[in-house]
Amino acid sequence: MSTQFSHTSGLTKFIIIVEFTLVAYLIYSLTRNVYNSYLVDRYIETFEKENSIIALENQKKTYDYLYFTSEEYIDKIAKQNLGLINPGEEVIIISPDSLTYDTGESENLGIDLYEDEEAVKIDTRSNPKSWWDFFFG
Repeated sequence: MSTQFSHTSGLTKFIIIVEFTLVAYLIYSLTRNVYNSYLVDRYIETFEKENSIIALENQKKTYDYLYFTSEEYIDKIAKQNLGLINPGEEVIIISPDSLTYDTGESENLGIDLYEDEEAVKIDTRSNPKSWWDFFFG
């Protein structure tokens, strides 16, 4: 050994080794705690994001519930599916064949429906059928 440490006793050397071991353990423990704290913070962020998504879904479902249980919605569904007619209401059924509008141009079309009124039939084809006819018709 060197001459500096030749006069130190064996007990002092043992104490220094124990202290270095203790410092190394404390550094390891601190590093592990910092890493665990980082993981906890990351979990908290993830759960806060999930909670906000769940809160938005909850809010939407609450609005949907309030809408679907409202009198207006129940009345609308009863009218559509069950043929409900409220007092004072009249039901008008319009067939697709009778959908026309006034053009005001008698020379171009030459269609007389009702005593010299000009009308053009409204197109009732589906959207995909209209596009098919546009490109291939």
